[in-house]
Amino acid sequence: MNDQINITLPDGAVRNYPKGTTGLEIAKSISEGLARKVLAAEVNGEVWDLTRPIDDDAAFKLLTFDDAGGKNTFWHSSAHLMAEAIEAQFPGVKFWVGPPVDNGFYYDIDLGDRKMNEEDLAAIEKKMAELAKQSNPYVRKPISKADAVQYFTEKGDEYKLDLLENLPDGEITFYTQGGFTDLCRGPHIPNTGFIKAIKLTNIAGAYWKGSEQNKMLTRVYGVTFPKKEQLDEYLALLEEAKKRDHRKLGKELEIYTMDDDVGPGLIMWLPNGTVIIEELEKLAKETENEAGYKRVVTPHIAKENMYKTSGHLPYYADSMYPPMEMEGEKYYLRSMNCPHHHKIFDALPKSYRDLPYRIAEYGTVYRYEQSGELFGLMRVRCLHMNDAHIYCTKEQFGDEFRAVNEMYLKYFKIFGVEKYVMRLSLHSPEKLGIKYVNEPELWKETEEMVRNVLIESGIPFIEVQDEAAFYGPKIDVQIYSVIGREFTLATNQVDFSQGRSFKLHYTTEENKVETPLIIHRAPLGTHERFIGFLLEHYAGKLPVWLAPVQVKVLPISDKFLDYAKEVAAELKKADIRVAIDDRNEKIGKKIRDTELQKVPYMLVVGEKEMNEGKVSIRRQGKGDTGTQSIAEFSAAVAEEIKERRGESLPA
Repeated sequence: MNDQINITLPDGAVRNYPKGTTGLEIAKSISEGLARKVLAAEVNGEVWDLTRPIDDDAAFKLLTFDDAGGKNTFWHSSAHLMAEAIEAQFPGVKFWVGPPVDNGFYYDIDLGDRKMNEEDLAAIEKKMAELAKQSNPYVRKPISKADAVQYFTEKGDEYKLDLLENLPDGEITFYTQGGFTDLCRGPHIPNTGFIKAIKLTNIAGAYWKGSEQNKMLTRVYGVTFPKKEQLDEYLALLEEAKKRDHRKLGKELEIYTMDDDVGPGLIMWLPNGTVIIEELEKLAKETENEAGYKRVVTPHIAKENMYKTSGHLPYYADSMYPPMEMEGEKYYLRSMNCPHHHKIFDALPKSYRDLPYRIAEYGTVYRYEQSGELFGLMRVRCLHMNDAHIYCTKEQFGDEFRAVNEMYLKYFKIFGVEKYVMRLSLHSPEKLGIKYVNEPELWKETEEMVRNVLIESGIPFIEVQDEAAFYGPKIDVQIYSVIGREFTLATNQVDFSQGRSFKLHYTTEENKVETPLIIHRAPLGTHERFIGFLLEHYAGKLPVWLAPVQVKVLPISDKFLDYAKEVAAELKKADIRVAIDDRNEKIGKKIRDTELQKVPYMLVVGEKEMNEGKVSIRRQGKGDTGTQSIAEFSAAVAEEIKERRGESLPA
């Protein structure tokens, strides 16, 4: 019997340890200093508690707060610490779930008839700090389902009992730290003492299980760090993020509005927002025209049978608006463009000479997002999507998929996106036939095809299990704003299923009938999400080519209003979006107000400018930049717009 195991470290080195060695013991054998920072271990790709024994040979990695797995473990453990503090402040509270999220963690709780306020948050925060200092260990304990049910029955927590219903016996674990025990699969940090800095950030409402038919629970958000300095940096970033909040800027800059009579999540674009949309469409159309796309237009509704053929029913039914019935037929609002595009492909016979066949549409789609998930422009119910589909042969796939990725990179350069990552979303074999089309060999083949394109292109990517589209693997494009906020921009998807479902085919050079591969792509995502990103990325100070008003003319007094109109008329001839501030206000106030409106250029005109046929130029955020003739200024700005320059991007 072998009592030794082989541990393979990230650098490929193999170390020999006794069977049952823990991650913490391995960390100490490498470096005592490292052991003091380590939060969790990755064992064969799965994140484990540092105190959990390892009984078999394993690929092994130590995780700190700088690693995604370590950070998630830290914040998940912090959610348990917060729950312990809440239970101390609100005896009898009931708990639903408490996961880590992108920036911290939350816990959904049922306070009964009680309410939580800001003073309660401060008290809970104080209690968390007190408990953290006790350095109580997080203790993992496997438990039978019967014992787990008994525990939460006695505690009177029906939410945990509901969670237990779907858990099989033999796979249930409890975690205890201090006086708090929770149903949890883990992992957790070694003890509460690692949590040095705490901030509870928000109280919100959340329906149990996300359903509006269920009880509204209280959701408490928080964030924690191993060092106080990290919290200070985060809070400073949070203040900057508040200034950049697209909802705040959208209102101040008159970009969009919503109205209860129209409905939640249904955006109405004001004239300023519509200008941005049209500029983005213009960019997309130019780019796609150069890349050989043909534009199409399709209806906003379709019969139920088409969505059954595509597989969106039943896979996608929860995200679709309920059907309308007319003349004995059910019609659905379009929640995606692809089925319509497949019908366009099929409308005329195709041969290998017609492929790749690329069609694009700024299609309007409707998705029934849950009320609690709606969020400004980021989560809406009506979306305008920069969508396109490419129908190609297997031999053409690599070049076509690579070209789409290169289109992303072109857009990143235009918008000053320096940090990005592609998430290669794969299927989960055990969910074939349930969540994914049951074609195991085609899944393997297409996933490998996508992986090879990314590797050959040198594009940074990570792989994520169980996040593919139901019909094939996909790339989710994650981009980061200048202050580091992460956004999901768009997707690039492979589809090996719908071509067969819709009986799409083309004739090969050998006169055989083949089904094309389909690439679903949307490099600019939706207007809604992308404009939300741009507002936050630029802090509302959009580059000149995107700005709703590119130039504002500011006459010093009414005596120079006619000259201001003359200046504006000349700029309009060059297709520059210009406005005049003709208010009876002092020039200082006009300048301040125009700065707040984030107009890129201000032209101050008075007697001197009028007599010389010139304008005094002020650049947003930079002040006075000198004088020029109207023709010189107009030509310079027109060139800046034509080239879509973004020097002034990040504020």
